[in-house]
Amino acid sequence: MDLKHPYLAIYFFLVLICCKDENKSLEAKQKSNVPNIIIIYADDLGYGELGSYGATELKTPNLDKLANGGMRFTNGYSSSATCTPSRYALLTGTYPWRNKGAKILPGTASLIIDTSQTTIPKMLKKKGYHTGIIGKWHLGLGNGNVDWNRHISPGPNEVGFDYSNILAATQDRVPTVYIENGYVVNLDPSDPIEVSYDKNFDGEPTGLNNPELLKMKWHHGHNNSIVNGIPRIGFMRGGESAKWIDEDMADYFLIKVQDYVKKNKDEPFFLFYSLQQPHVPRTPNSRFVGSTTLGPRGDVIVEADWMIGQLIETLKSEKLLSNTLIIFSSDNGPVVNDGYNDDSEEKLGNHKPAGVLRGGKYSLFEAGTRVPFFTYWHGKIKPGISDAMISQLDIFSSLAKLVESSERTDDSVELLDLILGKNDIGREEMIIEATSRTAYRRGNWVMIPPYDGPKKNELVDIELGNNNYHQLYNLVEDIKQLNNIAESNPKKLQELINAYENIRGTENRDIEQLELK
Repeated sequence: MDLKHPYLAIYFFLVLICCKDENKSLEAKQKSNVPNIIIIYADDLGYGELGSYGATELKTPNLDKLANGGMRFTNGYSSSATCTPSRYALLTGTYPWRNKGAKILPGTASLIIDTSQTTIPKMLKKKGYHTGIIGKWHLGLGNGNVDWNRHISPGPNEVGFDYSNILAATQDRVPTVYIENGYVVNLDPSDPIEVSYDKNFDGEPTGLNNPELLKMKWHHGHNNSIVNGIPRIGFMRGGESAKWIDEDMADYFLIKVQDYVKKNKDEPFFLFYSLQQPHVPRTPNSRFVGSTTLGPRGDVIVEADWMIGQLIETLKSEKLLSNTLIIFSSDNGPVVNDGYNDDSEEKLGNHKPAGVLRGGKYSLFEAGTRVPFFTYWHGKIKPGISDAMISQLDIFSSLAKLVESSERTDDSVELLDLILGKNDIGREEMIIEATSRTAYRRGNWVMIPPYDGPKKNELVDIELGNNNYHQLYNLVEDIKQLNNIAESNPKKLQELINAYENIRGTENRDIEQLELK
């Protein structure tokens, strides 16, 4: 090729200038004080599920690389032991028990975040961020009586997200469709969707009445409408062309995540990547079936780890990794059998989803809310381990400080330096929640008030933390919470009760006026 030709010379000169300008733009963004922010949120992932948190029966190399290459917290907490309340708290920076609607929601529930309420995406939008959520939502949609065949509002887009591509509730609940910016994806208008959580539609098979149609058997509570051979919670009719394929869900969301990153790479963006794994039904893609000895539950954790690895590769290829803050955690602790017979219990082997902790999902014991929690920012956060206490509530105020926003909430503690590994100072106290019950942690101490109800959820084989007396544990000396020392430490117990009631109030006691032993 003859570069002496004047037109060719001019062409290549312009190409070089454009490339140089593009690289300068990327470099300028990487050097700026405003990073991209990605929150990766797992669903029902326990404290002991990652290699970086002590797992030996599962291989999670991609998540471990981030955890070990960033700031890994040993005392990182969700605000609740169930999913909807934790998601509400994370996005709003507000304790979920302050909102009576922040409970586990059906797929037809109304939006529980007030559209006038402050949220992380709203706060970041004011600072020039493009905001997106991809994956599980489970915070309600509309104002009741949603028409799934029209624009669905309010939803994620009305509480701060510029882009949303979600499943409305959970993978085991109807409607089993993706919703992009308020519209059901691939919906055929001639086959409208109907959804009910009260009664079935005439002629529609169910898991209870038609077991011959099932490829996954239900164990408890999941015996309504059948979609893709899997019985669900709730009833649905129509929308055949819009129904998701469960085994392809992780790939579907990953592609949307990668597209979002590429599309918004030239401006600061906030992405809430809300995984559906390892929540039931566990439906790994065929590529991951048998990748562990633990059955579908282990396989979907490995699948999720691979998806995160692909996200990191996308950030690298788009030259965004060094200017992206990644925060990883889980909405609550683990549960093994949560409604389907999927061999997860039978194949659990030596794997301990909760690690050394007591309890699990639904529980006031530590495993209900103490979860994997780490931050990663290539070249900015030095690898380290922190024992400081941090809650997902604190992400709101910490990100506000990062982007120089003055917005804060009363429940969210600003811990930016802790998140960035610049100090080891965490929060002093917090309330934790599990299905409308609350407990209190202060320093190394945990106090669980008396509660009526069963001590154990027999269906999922998890201790709930209920008792007719106060419980007090020193987590440094007794991480497994096996030794209740309330009786031998009456002063410390009363100190924690007073501090707890100063925040929570006294009207929520299930058992009142109990004499301390």
